[in-house]
Amino acid sequence: MRAQENAIALLKSRRPGYTLPRPFYVDPELYQLDLDHIFYAQWLFIGHDCELTRPGDYITAQVGDYPILVVRGRDGALRAFHNTCRHRGSRICSAAKGSSVRLVCPYHNWSYDLDGRLLFARDMAKPFDPKALGLKPIACESAAGYVWVCLSDEPPEFEPFRKAMTPYFAPHGLGRAKVAFESTILENGNWKLVWENNRECYHCTPNHPELCRTFPEAAAISGVTGAAEDPMIGEHWARLEAAGLPSGFAIADDGQFRMTRMPLLGEATSYTISGADAVARPLAPEIATPSIGALLTFHYPSMWNHVLGDHAVSFRVLPVGPKQTLVTTRWLVNAEAVEGVDYSLKELTEVWVATNDQDRRIVEENQLGVSSPAFEPGPYNAVHEGGVIQFVDWYAAAMERSLAGRRARSAVA
Repeated sequence: MRAQENAIALLKSRRPGYTLPRPFYVDPELYQLDLDHIFYAQWLFIGHDCELTRPGDYITAQVGDYPILVVRGRDGALRAFHNTCRHRGSRICSAAKGSSVRLVCPYHNWSYDLDGRLLFARDMAKPFDPKALGLKPIACESAAGYVWVCLSDEPPEFEPFRKAMTPYFAPHGLGRAKVAFESTILENGNWKLVWENNRECYHCTPNHPELCRTFPEAAAISGVTGAAEDPMIGEHWARLEAAGLPSGFAIADDGQFRMTRMPLLGEATSYTISGADAVARPLAPEIATPSIGALLTFHYPSMWNHVLGDHAVSFRVLPVGPKQTLVTTRWLVNAEAVEGVDYSLKELTEVWVATNDQDRRIVEENQLGVSSPAFEPGPYNAVHEGGVIQFVDWYAAAMERSLAGRRARSAVA
Protein backbone atom coordinates (compact mmCIF):
# COMPACT_ATOMS: atom_id res chain seq x y z
CA MET A 1 0.00 0.00 0.00
CA ARG A 2 2.87 2.39 0.75
CA ALA A 3 4.23 1.98 -2.79
CA GLN A 4 0.78 2.75 -4.23
CA GLU A 5 0.40 5.87 -2.12
CA ASN A 6 3.89 6.98 -3.11
CA ALA A 7 3.12 6.46 -6.81
CA ILE A 8 -0.13 8.43 -6.57
CA ALA A 9 1.65 11.30 -4.81
CA LEU A 10 4.41 11.37 -7.44
CA LEU A 11 1.90 11.34 -10.29
CA LYS A 12 -0.10 14.18 -8.77
CA SER A 13 3.05 16.24 -8.21
CA ARG A 14 4.49 15.89 -11.71
CA ARG A 15 4.76 18.99 -13.88
CA PRO A 16 2.79 18.87 -17.15
CA GLY A 17 5.10 18.89 -20.14
CA TYR A 18 8.02 17.51 -18.11
CA THR A 19 9.55 14.05 -17.87
CA LEU A 20 8.36 11.75 -15.13
CA PRO A 21 10.05 11.85 -11.71
CA ARG A 22 13.15 9.66 -11.44
CA PRO A 23 11.56 6.78 -9.43
CA PHE A 24 9.32 5.86 -12.37
CA TYR A 25 12.43 4.86 -14.32
CA VAL A 26 14.47 3.13 -11.62
CA ASP A 27 12.46 2.04 -8.58
CA PRO A 28 11.70 -1.72 -8.28
CA GLU A 29 8.45 -1.11 -6.38
CA LEU A 30 7.15 1.28 -9.04
CA TYR A 31 8.21 -1.23 -11.70
CA GLN A 32 6.05 -3.86 -9.96
CA LEU A 33 3.16 -1.40 -10.02
CA ASP A 34 3.72 -0.97 -13.77
CA LEU A 35 3.36 -4.73 -14.15
CA ASP A 36 0.30 -4.97 -11.92
CA HIS A 37 -1.57 -1.96 -13.28
CA ILE A 38 -0.43 -1.79 -16.91
CA PHE A 39 1.01 -5.03 -18.27
CA TYR A 40 -1.20 -7.38 -16.26
CA ALA A 41 -4.26 -5.22 -16.87
CA GLN A 42 -4.13 -4.11 -20.55
CA TRP A 43 -4.37 -5.93 -23.88
CA LEU A 44 -0.89 -6.87 -25.12
CA PHE A 45 0.28 -7.61 -28.67
CA ILE A 46 1.91 -11.05 -28.75
CA GLY A 47 2.37 -12.03 -32.41
CA HIS A 48 0.66 -12.56 -35.75
CA ASP A 49 -2.05 -14.90 -37.00
CA CYS A 50 0.24 -15.96 -39.83
CA GLU A 51 2.64 -17.49 -37.30
CA LEU A 52 -0.16 -19.82 -36.22
CA THR A 53 -1.59 -21.20 -39.44
CA ARG A 54 -1.98 -24.92 -38.58
CA PRO A 55 -3.51 -26.72 -35.59
CA GLY A 56 -0.79 -27.13 -32.98
CA ASP A 57 1.24 -24.07 -34.02
CA TYR A 58 2.14 -22.05 -30.94
CA ILE A 59 4.09 -19.00 -29.80
CA THR A 60 5.23 -18.20 -26.27
CA ALA A 61 6.15 -15.06 -24.36
CA GLN A 62 7.12 -13.99 -20.86
CA VAL A 63 5.05 -11.12 -19.45
CA GLY A 64 6.54 -10.15 -16.10
CA ASP A 65 6.21 -13.23 -13.92
CA TYR A 66 3.79 -14.95 -16.30
CA PRO A 67 4.95 -17.40 -18.98
CA ILE A 68 2.18 -17.60 -21.57
CA LEU A 69 1.46 -19.47 -24.78
CA VAL A 70 -0.93 -18.97 -27.69
CA VAL A 71 -1.91 -22.00 -29.76
CA ARG A 72 -4.06 -22.72 -32.81
CA GLY A 73 -6.71 -25.31 -31.92
CA ARG A 74 -7.99 -28.19 -34.02
CA ASP A 75 -11.13 -26.14 -34.56
CA GLY A 76 -9.06 -23.27 -35.98
CA ALA A 77 -9.56 -21.03 -32.95
CA LEU A 78 -6.70 -19.19 -31.25
CA ARG A 79 -6.43 -19.74 -27.50
CA ALA A 80 -4.02 -18.44 -24.89
CA PHE A 81 -3.01 -20.25 -21.72
CA HIS A 82 -0.71 -19.84 -18.77
CA ASN A 83 2.36 -21.82 -19.85
CA THR A 84 2.46 -23.62 -16.50
CA CYS A 85 1.79 -27.31 -15.93
CA ARG A 86 -1.04 -28.05 -13.48
CA HIS A 87 1.08 -30.78 -11.87
CA ARG A 88 4.11 -29.08 -10.33
CA GLY A 89 4.21 -25.91 -12.35
CA SER A 90 6.94 -26.56 -14.91
CA ARG A 91 6.88 -24.49 -18.08
CA ILE A 92 5.34 -26.66 -20.80
CA CYS A 93 6.63 -25.02 -23.99
CA SER A 94 10.12 -23.53 -23.73
CA ALA A 95 10.68 -22.59 -27.38
CA ALA A 96 9.64 -19.16 -28.64
CA LYS A 97 7.51 -20.88 -31.26
CA GLY A 98 6.82 -24.38 -32.54
CA SER A 99 4.16 -26.92 -33.45
CA SER A 100 2.84 -29.95 -31.59
CA VAL A 101 -0.15 -32.29 -31.77
CA ARG A 102 -0.36 -32.05 -27.97
CA LEU A 103 1.10 -29.79 -25.30
CA VAL A 104 3.34 -32.10 -23.27
CA CYS A 105 5.09 -31.02 -20.08
CA PRO A 106 8.76 -32.18 -20.34
CA TYR A 107 9.01 -32.76 -16.58
CA HIS A 108 6.58 -35.67 -16.06
CA ASN A 109 4.82 -35.87 -19.46
CA TRP A 110 1.47 -34.56 -18.36
CA SER A 111 -0.23 -33.97 -21.71
CA TYR A 112 -2.83 -31.40 -22.70
CA ASP A 113 -5.00 -31.11 -25.78
CA LEU A 114 -4.79 -27.95 -27.89
CA ASP A 115 -7.91 -26.65 -26.14
CA GLY A 116 -6.18 -26.92 -22.76
CA ARG A 117 -7.86 -30.11 -21.50
CA LEU A 118 -5.66 -32.50 -19.52
CA LEU A 119 -5.47 -35.73 -21.52
CA PHE A 120 -2.84 -37.80 -19.72
CA ALA A 121 -1.27 -37.88 -16.27
CA ARG A 122 0.69 -41.08 -15.67
CA ASP A 123 0.06 -43.29 -12.63
CA MET A 124 -1.98 -40.82 -10.62
CA ALA A 125 -3.83 -42.36 -7.66
CA LYS A 126 -7.60 -42.64 -7.99
CA PRO A 127 -9.91 -40.87 -7.60
CA PHE A 128 -8.37 -38.39 -10.04
CA ASP A 129 -10.35 -35.81 -12.00
CA PRO A 130 -8.47 -34.52 -15.08
CA LYS A 131 -11.33 -32.10 -15.85
CA ALA A 132 -10.29 -29.92 -12.93
CA LEU A 133 -6.67 -29.70 -14.06
CA GLY A 134 -6.77 -28.19 -17.54
CA LEU A 135 -4.48 -25.35 -18.48
CA LYS A 136 -5.57 -22.00 -17.10
CA PRO A 137 -6.93 -19.82 -19.92
CA ILE A 138 -5.96 -16.23 -20.75
CA ALA A 139 -8.18 -13.80 -22.67
CA CYS A 140 -7.15 -13.87 -26.35
CA GLU A 141 -8.29 -11.88 -29.38
CA SER A 142 -7.24 -11.52 -33.01
CA ALA A 143 -7.64 -8.39 -35.12
CA ALA A 144 -6.51 -7.86 -38.73
CA GLY A 145 -3.68 -10.39 -38.42
CA TYR A 146 -2.49 -9.34 -34.94
CA VAL A 147 -2.87 -11.56 -31.84
CA TRP A 148 -3.57 -10.02 -28.43
CA VAL A 149 -3.80 -11.34 -24.88
CA CYS A 150 -4.88 -9.87 -21.55
CA LEU A 151 -3.87 -11.36 -18.21
CA SER A 152 -6.62 -9.62 -16.26
CA ASP A 153 -9.63 -11.59 -15.01
CA GLU A 154 -11.67 -8.60 -16.19
CA PRO A 155 -10.09 -7.47 -19.48
CA PRO A 156 -10.86 -4.02 -20.86
CA GLU A 157 -13.24 -3.98 -23.79
CA PHE A 158 -11.35 -5.01 -26.94
CA GLU A 159 -14.01 -4.15 -29.52
CA PRO A 160 -13.28 -0.39 -29.79
CA PHE A 161 -9.70 -1.16 -30.84
CA ARG A 162 -10.78 -3.87 -33.29
CA LYS A 163 -13.35 -1.50 -34.79
CA ALA A 164 -10.75 1.25 -35.24
CA MET A 165 -7.92 -1.00 -36.43
CA THR A 166 -9.70 -3.22 -38.95
CA PRO A 167 -10.51 -0.68 -41.70
CA TYR A 168 -6.89 0.50 -41.77
CA PHE A 169 -5.26 -2.94 -41.69
CA ALA A 170 -7.71 -5.20 -43.54
CA PRO A 171 -6.59 -4.05 -47.04
CA HIS A 172 -3.04 -5.25 -46.29
CA GLY A 173 -3.99 -8.89 -45.69
CA LEU A 174 -1.46 -9.44 -42.90
CA GLY A 175 -3.33 -12.53 -41.75
CA ARG A 176 -2.14 -14.30 -44.89
CA ALA A 177 1.41 -12.89 -44.91
CA LYS A 178 4.48 -14.61 -43.45
CA VAL A 179 7.25 -13.59 -41.09
CA ALA A 180 10.44 -13.32 -43.15
CA PHE A 181 12.67 -12.44 -40.20
CA GLU A 182 12.42 -11.86 -36.47
CA SER A 183 14.83 -10.36 -33.98
CA THR A 184 14.71 -9.71 -30.24
CA ILE A 185 17.08 -7.32 -28.53
CA LEU A 186 17.55 -6.51 -24.87
CA GLU A 187 17.62 -2.79 -24.14
CA ASN A 188 19.07 -1.89 -20.74
CA GLY A 189 16.46 0.74 -20.09
CA ASN A 190 13.04 1.12 -18.49
CA TRP A 191 10.15 0.30 -20.83
CA LYS A 192 8.84 3.87 -20.61
CA LEU A 193 12.16 5.21 -21.91
CA VAL A 194 11.83 2.83 -24.86
CA TRP A 195 8.40 4.27 -25.59
CA GLU A 196 9.45 7.89 -25.07
CA ASN A 197 12.25 7.42 -27.57
CA ASN A 198 9.84 5.88 -30.06
CA ARG A 199 7.29 8.65 -29.80
CA GLU A 200 9.49 11.40 -31.25
CA CYS A 201 11.88 11.97 -34.10
CA TYR A 202 13.63 14.95 -32.49
CA HIS A 203 16.57 12.57 -32.17
CA CYS A 204 16.42 11.07 -35.68
CA THR A 205 18.75 13.25 -37.73
CA PRO A 206 21.80 12.88 -35.45
CA ASN A 207 21.17 9.20 -34.71
CA HIS A 208 19.39 7.41 -37.57
CA PRO A 209 21.14 8.05 -40.91
CA GLU A 210 19.67 4.91 -42.52
CA LEU A 211 16.07 5.59 -41.47
CA CYS A 212 16.27 9.28 -42.35
CA ARG A 213 16.81 8.40 -46.01
CA THR A 214 13.08 7.63 -46.23
CA PHE A 215 11.32 8.61 -42.96
CA PRO A 216 10.38 12.29 -42.58
CA GLU A 217 11.56 13.99 -39.40
CA ALA A 218 8.52 16.28 -39.37
CA ALA A 219 7.07 16.53 -35.85
CA ALA A 220 3.55 15.77 -37.10
CA ILE A 221 4.66 12.35 -38.37
CA SER A 222 5.33 10.82 -34.96
CA GLY A 223 3.10 13.13 -32.94
CA VAL A 224 -0.65 13.10 -32.50
CA THR A 225 -1.54 16.65 -33.59
CA GLY A 226 -0.75 19.05 -36.39
CA ALA A 227 -0.71 16.54 -39.24
CA ALA A 228 -3.84 17.86 -40.94
CA GLU A 229 -2.21 21.30 -41.24
CA ASP A 230 0.88 19.89 -42.96
CA PRO A 231 0.36 20.22 -46.77
CA MET A 232 2.45 17.12 -47.54
CA ILE A 233 0.47 14.97 -45.12
CA GLY A 234 -2.89 16.47 -46.04
CA GLU A 235 -2.31 15.77 -49.73
CA HIS A 236 -1.20 12.21 -48.92
CA TRP A 237 -4.32 11.55 -46.86
CA ALA A 238 -6.66 12.96 -49.50
CA ARG A 239 -5.12 10.86 -52.28
CA LEU A 240 -5.29 7.62 -50.28
CA GLU A 241 -8.76 8.28 -48.87
CA ALA A 242 -9.98 8.75 -52.46
CA ALA A 243 -8.52 5.33 -53.27
CA GLY A 244 -10.43 3.74 -50.39
CA LEU A 245 -7.59 3.53 -47.87
CA PRO A 246 -8.47 5.09 -44.49
CA SER A 247 -5.63 7.46 -43.70
CA GLY A 248 -6.36 10.30 -41.27
CA PHE A 249 -5.83 10.00 -37.52
CA ALA A 250 -7.96 7.44 -35.68
CA ILE A 251 -7.10 7.82 -32.02
CA ALA A 252 -8.65 6.36 -28.88
CA ASP A 253 -10.56 8.65 -26.53
CA ASP A 254 -7.99 7.95 -23.82
CA GLY A 255 -5.05 8.09 -26.25
CA GLN A 256 -4.05 4.44 -25.86
CA PHE A 257 -3.92 3.70 -29.60
CA ARG A 258 -3.70 5.53 -32.89
CA MET A 259 -3.76 4.69 -36.60
CA THR A 260 -2.67 6.94 -39.48
CA ARG A 261 -0.90 6.80 -42.85
CA MET A 262 2.15 8.94 -43.41
CA PRO A 263 4.15 9.70 -46.58
CA LEU A 264 7.78 8.77 -47.03
CA LEU A 265 10.40 11.20 -48.28
CA GLY A 266 10.52 12.12 -51.95
CA GLU A 267 10.03 9.14 -54.27
CA ALA A 268 10.75 6.54 -51.59
CA THR A 269 8.32 3.63 -51.35
CA SER A 270 9.94 1.51 -48.64
CA TYR A 271 12.36 1.58 -45.70
CA THR A 272 15.49 0.69 -47.64
CA ILE A 273 18.81 2.42 -48.20
CA SER A 274 17.80 3.14 -51.81
CA GLY A 275 14.19 3.98 -50.97
CA ALA A 276 12.94 1.40 -53.48
CA ASP A 277 10.82 -1.62 -52.58
CA ALA A 278 12.69 -4.39 -50.81
CA VAL A 279 10.21 -7.08 -51.94
CA ALA A 280 9.26 -7.65 -55.55
CA ARG A 281 5.87 -9.14 -54.63
CA PRO A 282 3.57 -6.53 -53.04
CA LEU A 283 2.36 -7.33 -49.57
CA ALA A 284 -1.23 -6.97 -50.80
CA PRO A 285 -1.38 -7.09 -54.65
CA GLU A 286 -4.99 -5.86 -54.60
CA ILE A 287 -3.82 -2.41 -53.43
CA ALA A 288 -3.15 -0.76 -56.78
CA THR A 289 -2.49 2.73 -55.37
CA PRO A 290 1.20 3.67 -55.70
CA SER A 291 3.31 5.33 -53.00
CA ILE A 292 1.05 4.53 -50.06
CA GLY A 293 3.77 5.47 -47.57
CA ALA A 294 3.56 3.81 -44.15
CA LEU A 295 0.60 2.90 -41.98
CA LEU A 296 1.77 3.85 -38.48
CA THR A 297 0.12 2.47 -35.38
CA PHE A 298 0.85 2.42 -31.70
CA HIS A 299 -1.02 0.63 -28.93
CA TYR A 300 0.28 1.23 -25.43
CA PRO A 301 1.98 -0.49 -23.71
CA SER A 302 3.19 -3.19 -26.11
CA MET A 303 3.07 -2.43 -29.84
CA TRP A 304 3.99 -0.05 -32.63
CA ASN A 305 4.29 -0.90 -36.32
CA HIS A 306 4.84 0.26 -39.89
CA VAL A 307 2.93 -1.24 -42.85
CA LEU A 308 4.24 -0.37 -46.31
CA GLY A 309 3.35 -1.48 -49.81
CA ASP A 310 5.97 -4.23 -49.98
CA HIS A 311 6.31 -5.33 -46.35
CA ALA A 312 5.31 -4.64 -42.76
CA VAL A 313 7.35 -4.27 -39.59
CA SER A 314 5.85 -4.89 -36.15
CA PHE A 315 7.46 -4.16 -32.80
CA ARG A 316 6.58 -5.72 -29.44
CA VAL A 317 7.68 -4.18 -26.13
CA LEU A 318 7.83 -6.30 -22.96
CA PRO A 319 9.61 -5.26 -19.75
CA VAL A 320 11.90 -7.72 -17.99
CA GLY A 321 13.05 -5.51 -15.09
CA PRO A 322 13.04 -1.93 -13.83
CA LYS A 323 15.90 -1.13 -16.21
CA GLN A 324 15.53 -3.78 -18.93
CA THR A 325 13.15 -4.18 -21.85
CA LEU A 326 12.84 -6.74 -24.65
CA VAL A 327 11.97 -5.37 -28.10
CA THR A 328 10.92 -7.98 -30.67
CA THR A 329 10.76 -6.95 -34.34
CA ARG A 330 9.08 -8.97 -37.08
CA TRP A 331 9.33 -8.29 -40.83
CA LEU A 332 6.27 -9.58 -42.73
CA VAL A 333 6.12 -10.15 -46.48
CA ASN A 334 3.76 -11.67 -49.03
CA ALA A 335 3.39 -15.37 -48.18
CA GLU A 336 4.39 -16.29 -51.75
CA ALA A 337 7.56 -14.19 -51.74
CA VAL A 338 10.75 -16.26 -51.94
CA GLU A 339 13.95 -15.17 -50.24
CA GLY A 340 16.77 -14.77 -52.74
CA VAL A 341 14.27 -14.43 -55.59
CA ASP A 342 11.74 -11.79 -54.53
CA TYR A 343 13.78 -10.17 -51.76
CA SER A 344 17.16 -10.00 -50.10
CA LEU A 345 16.98 -10.42 -46.33
CA LYS A 346 19.77 -7.88 -45.90
CA GLU A 347 18.00 -5.22 -47.94
CA LEU A 348 14.69 -5.96 -46.22
CA THR A 349 16.00 -5.69 -42.66
CA GLU A 350 19.11 -3.49 -42.66
CA VAL A 351 17.39 -0.15 -41.98
CA TRP A 352 15.49 -1.31 -38.90
CA VAL A 353 18.29 -3.57 -37.65
CA ALA A 354 20.53 -0.50 -37.64
CA THR A 355 17.81 1.76 -36.22
CA ASN A 356 16.94 -0.68 -33.43
CA ASP A 357 20.56 -0.89 -32.37
CA GLN A 358 20.90 2.89 -32.45
CA ASP A 359 17.75 3.23 -30.35
CA ARG A 360 19.09 0.63 -27.92
CA ARG A 361 22.20 2.75 -27.40
CA ILE A 362 20.11 5.91 -26.96
CA VAL A 363 17.81 4.28 -24.40
CA GLU A 364 20.72 2.81 -22.46
CA GLU A 365 22.48 6.18 -22.25
CA ASN A 366 19.18 7.76 -21.21
CA GLN A 367 18.79 5.13 -18.47
CA LEU A 368 22.28 5.77 -17.15
CA GLY A 369 21.50 9.47 -16.96
CA VAL A 370 18.10 9.25 -15.26
CA SER A 371 19.50 6.72 -12.78
CA SER A 372 21.72 9.45 -11.35
CA PRO A 373 20.45 10.91 -8.06
CA ALA A 374 21.21 14.29 -9.64
CA PHE A 375 18.51 13.79 -12.32
CA GLU A 376 15.42 15.96 -12.11
CA PRO A 377 12.59 16.16 -14.66
CA GLY A 378 13.30 18.38 -17.65
CA PRO A 379 10.90 20.04 -20.13
CA TYR A 380 9.83 18.32 -23.33
CA ASN A 381 10.06 20.15 -26.66
CA ALA A 382 6.39 20.93 -27.31
CA VAL A 383 6.94 21.01 -31.10
CA HIS A 384 8.98 17.84 -31.59
CA GLU A 385 8.02 15.81 -28.52
CA GLY A 386 4.24 16.10 -28.58
CA GLY A 387 4.04 12.33 -29.01
CA VAL A 388 6.13 11.81 -25.89
CA ILE A 389 3.93 14.18 -23.89
CA GLN A 390 0.90 12.24 -25.13
CA PHE A 391 2.41 8.89 -24.06
CA VAL A 392 3.40 10.14 -20.60
CA ASP A 393 -0.04 11.70 -20.12
CA TRP A 394 -1.67 8.38 -21.08
CA TYR A 395 0.58 6.44 -18.71
CA ALA A 396 -0.01 8.81 -15.80
CA ALA A 397 -3.78 8.82 -16.31
CA ALA A 398 -3.96 5.03 -16.68
CA MET A 399 -1.88 4.50 -13.54
CA GLU A 400 -3.86 7.03 -11.50
CA ARG A 401 -7.18 5.44 -12.49
CA SER A 402 -5.99 1.93 -11.70
CA LEU A 403 -4.23 2.86 -8.45
CA ALA A 404 -7.23 4.86 -7.25
CA GLY A 405 -9.51 1.93 -8.08
CA ARG A 406 -7.29 -0.49 -6.19
CA ARG A 407 -7.18 1.87 -3.18
CA ALA A 408 -10.98 2.21 -3.21
CA ARG A 409 -11.46 -1.58 -3.36
CA SER A 410 -9.02 -2.02 -0.47
CA ALA A 411 -10.89 0.55 1.62
CA VAL A 412 -14.20 -1.27 1.05
CA ALA A 413 -12.64 -4.63 1.93
